[in-house]
Amino acid sequence: MWKGNGPGGDQEAAIQGTGGELGGQGTWGLEDAPGLLARASLPIMLSWPLPLASSALTLLLGALTSLFLWYCYRLGSEDMQTLGAGSQARGVNGGSGGCPEAGRPGLRSSGDPAEGPGTEGLVSRRLRAYARRYSWAGMGRVRRAAQGSPSLGGGSGVLGIQRPGLLFLPDLPSAPFVPRDAQRHDVELLESNFPAILRDFGAISWDFSGTTPLPRGWSPPRAPGCYQLLLYQAGRCQPSNCRRCPGAYRALRGLRSFMSANTFGNAGFSVLLPGARLEGCCGPTNARVRCHLGLKIPPGCELVVGGEPQCWAEGHCLLVDDSFLHTVAHNGSPEDGPRVVFIVDLWHPNVAGAERQALDFVFAPDP
Repeated sequence: MWKGNGPGGDQEAAIQGTGGELGGQGTWGLEDAPGLLARASLPIMLSWPLPLASSALTLLLGALTSLFLWYCYRLGSEDMQTLGAGSQARGVNGGSGGCPEAGRPGLRSSGDPAEGPGTEGLVSRRLRAYARRYSWAGMGRVRRAAQGSPSLGGGSGVLGIQRPGLLFLPDLPSAPFVPRDAQRHDVELLESNFPAILRDFGAISWDFSGTTPLPRGWSPPRAPGCYQLLLYQAGRCQPSNCRRCPGAYRALRGLRSFMSANTFGNAGFSVLLPGARLEGCCGPTNARVRCHLGLKIPPGCELVVGGEPQCWAEGHCLLVDDSFLHTVAHNGSPEDGPRVVFIVDLWHPNVAGAERQALDFVFAPDP
């Protein structure tokens, strides 16, 4: 212990007194410093009544629960606003100017003034709503398509002859006619149901003279000499027409790649009278393939897609990418009768499952 050299031990007394104040009775030295520091640094523990602590914890948990519920409500409200905007914007589910062959496309053509940035923004908003609910995984091509591509809104596609009016999915193999093997299951299923589908047409057929009112279920002609009866229109089932065509409806239910829950998806009978011609037009997207099952094919009928001519055959399917510029004509005589095909919209074989799910969400039919 250190002691002072002054008379009477004054310095020693001072140190002893200080030691008594800090650590109790007695003297202290340098060897006592660690203990003194440890005791001086002890935390000050406040007494906290147990009921009060429990109440504070309950209030904190309640606040966190309320915040979480508010966040969920806000997220759901934004999704509903996005989908509500889509229902009001007829650029997705309606409008004139679409290609009339094989059902109302449910989309505006690329030349419609309402097409372009507004519709592109709507697609982007719906896609963001999908990603918030699920994930961006596997959405690279769909995201690029929603953000805008050279073919969206009337740009040039393959050699300028592929111009989908609404959605161009990049990096899809493009050809005016798709090999049958690309959709082998659905093609073979439709062809095996050819007799039943033909009987259904016989049950709903009429004279197509145009001098009598349209029979129930038939749509008004969107072009002279072009009639159609749809079992699915813009992704929505038409129950009365499906009941009248049980064979065709059963065939549709067995398809694996039918776009049955998407506004791009149509299915039904298409009738073209002799002398009728549908001038060049492009479908709304390259994400689908149209399957034409020939039912009645008289001489003089022609289909030109992307500059390549083809013709239907009764009982056989023809797969067409209708995002290419295409023309349909019936150059036969009145005695030959109408050309009749059963048309179904299928997914393009190179659109992945995750992309199909996202596009079904983005282009879901109106409730």
